[in-house]
Amino acid sequence: MAYPRTQKLNLLRLTVLFIVALAGIKFLFRDSITLELHKHVSKDNGFWGKAGEAEEESRLRSRALELSAVKSAGPKQEIKKQLSRDVGTREMRLIHLDLKGAAPKVSYLEQIFPLLSKLGANGVLVEYEDMFPFQGELEILRSPYAYSEADIEKIQQLAVLNELEVVPLVQTFGHVEFILKHDKYRHLREVERFPNSFNPHVPETLSLLKSLLSQVMDKHRHSGWIHIGADEVFHLGEGMDSKNWISHNNGDMGKMYLNHIKEVVNFLVNRYQGLQVLMWDDMLRKIDVGTIQESGIVKHVAPVLWFYAPDLDSEQIGKFISKYSESGFKTVWFASAFKGTTGPVQAWTPLNYHLKNHLSWLKVIQAMAKFPFIRFQGIALTGWQRYDHYSVLCELLPVAIPSLAVCLQTLENGGFTEAAKKKILDTLGFQNIHLEKSTCEGNGAFPGAEIYRMVEQIDGQLKESIVKVLDDESAIKGWFSQYHRKHRFGNPRNLENFGSKVLKVHEDWENFIQNFRSQLDSIYFPDTVEEWMEENVNPYMDRLREFVRDYREIVHLNAKPKTL
Repeated sequence: MAYPRTQKLNLLRLTVLFIVALAGIKFLFRDSITLELHKHVSKDNGFWGKAGEAEEESRLRSRALELSAVKSAGPKQEIKKQLSRDVGTREMRLIHLDLKGAAPKVSYLEQIFPLLSKLGANGVLVEYEDMFPFQGELEILRSPYAYSEADIEKIQQLAVLNELEVVPLVQTFGHVEFILKHDKYRHLREVERFPNSFNPHVPETLSLLKSLLSQVMDKHRHSGWIHIGADEVFHLGEGMDSKNWISHNNGDMGKMYLNHIKEVVNFLVNRYQGLQVLMWDDMLRKIDVGTIQESGIVKHVAPVLWFYAPDLDSEQIGKFISKYSESGFKTVWFASAFKGTTGPVQAWTPLNYHLKNHLSWLKVIQAMAKFPFIRFQGIALTGWQRYDHYSVLCELLPVAIPSLAVCLQTLENGGFTEAAKKKILDTLGFQNIHLEKSTCEGNGAFPGAEIYRMVEQIDGQLKESIVKVLDDESAIKGWFSQYHRKHRFGNPRNLENFGSKVLKVHEDWENFIQNFRSQLDSIYFPDTVEEWMEENVNPYMDRLREFVRDYREIVHLNAKPKTL
């Protein structure tokens, strides 16, 4: 049945009114959500402000989903994509994880990341070196214990959950021993004898670096920064190619250095739009302002000015900051140290040394108002694990956790205040901290506290107790000398005067070391455990073990004549 024309018009009007009403309700609802979101965002505008719990949970879940989505998308889809997050507005505190030695298992990072965040960090500077799961032509660079691709993904997810920005560090000029030690890449050395630095004049050098950087960044597509190292380019200019270049370019070594850096930077920023580049500043210190400006790197690069000594020359640092400002850099970073800078074989971290380093940097940070044309962007608290690829291990990470806590809280509180000290003690589970003695009272309640306490005993007592029982005992000198042991003779009556004491020391340390080794095994890969034991335990324990072996054998000979 056909409706009359007026009825059709009325029905049409009602339908339109209904649609308009629905649209209005939807708009009002969306606007209220937007206003609420702005309220939450405004809470997080402060330097170290914390957002509301509901918004924070939603944001973390969102970032975790983003990571998952990026993982499912191929790397080609991510190339040229503008980074969605603004990484230029926050002041950063990055904790340097130097993985070219004693790389922790991911299970330990899972325990330690919440602690870093709680103590005041908001990022990690990850120097993978041979721990990255390089593929294809680069697979030769991988350590046998390198992280898997799943591990790299897990590390980033853990970082998201603990509000830590991940900044990968890839050396691109010097400190590339892990690459140039291989015969496959020997021809890329600046000086053929030394594996320290690249020859920047060989086209294959840049080709290799592009592949290296692509593999790392394609696995870190949510990182807003990358650190390209570029420090301590030892022997630069000593290779024949460099000598020829310098002779035709007025001896301008700085320009030669920056030509290579420019190529690396241009590749990165063109391939990953929005990416910001960090580099150590020590080579830049020697290069004049005009040469730096001419290179064009200042648009995308921030220098990381590093000094690790307790008493910084603030006047000299001010000159460097002025120079970088004049060169056109918009931001500058600083680098302190919480471990790994007091000796290549350092086993126990000196607390006061590193505290003073951070107190000095605080003064520099607080004086940045004197440099209105360059902004302080952040500080990296370095934790060197080796001086280079070939050196032995410095302090293990669990050993340096108290130092890290002292340094972070000093930065957060503007000094080593009572509030800082209380936060450290409460967080680490100590009763007191003695800076001059570099010791803490209490067992500790942080991940790796057992290793911290056991290394303290090994460092302070192992050698001393063995020397005391073997070298200070006159009966041993008189009746069980090296001559007695060589010729396998001795009087059991005399040997038993000191034997029980030596056997007790040996048994106690063997039990201790067995427990210690199991603690190391829970955090570190077998190569790290073996190296640390070889360097810090076995030189003393092997001596004691050999003595006990000889004692047991000779005492059971029942005073036989000496062998010839």
